Amino acid sequence: MRWPVRPFLLLGRVASWRFAKGIVLFSRRERDTLPVMSARIIGIDRMGPSELNFELQRGGKFVTYYYCISIIVMTFRRGSDIYFIKAGESSVSKGLPWTLISLLLGWWGIPWGPIWTIQSLTVNFRGGKDVTAAVVNALSAGAASGAAAG
Repeated sequence: MRWPVRPFLLLGRVASWRFAKGIVLFSRRERDTLPVMSARIIGIDRMGPSELNFELQRGGKFVTYYYCISIIVMTFRRGSDIYFIKAGESSVSKGLPWTLISLLLGWWGIPWGPIWTIQSLTVNFRGGKDVTAAVVNALSAGAASGAAAG
């Protein structure tokens, strides 16, 4: 069985499974600092539910990365799309583009630029923020509601 549509998560909003699946992936404090945004799941395009479950049992995980951009006195910290990391793959290497963005563009805003850049680099060099439990719960709930609907 293939996914009915390309899985797509809306952070902080709830939507139907046919078009998107809603979930809050961050704590209240983090949610207040990160605006509501949409996030694609990258890396599960050709996987069915059974293949995804198999990869998760082998140690696969869903992660998101932070990046920081500063413009003189304004600093923005955002989260990337969600990446599916298979067992044995490096989660740090998948986050390198976001790390480089933070290194080049994050430092310049005072005072939050250096603070948020260091936080972003710390999260990214630890392999990103693991959101596996939240994504699996959302996909399970979406599959159950999709099966009940028709």
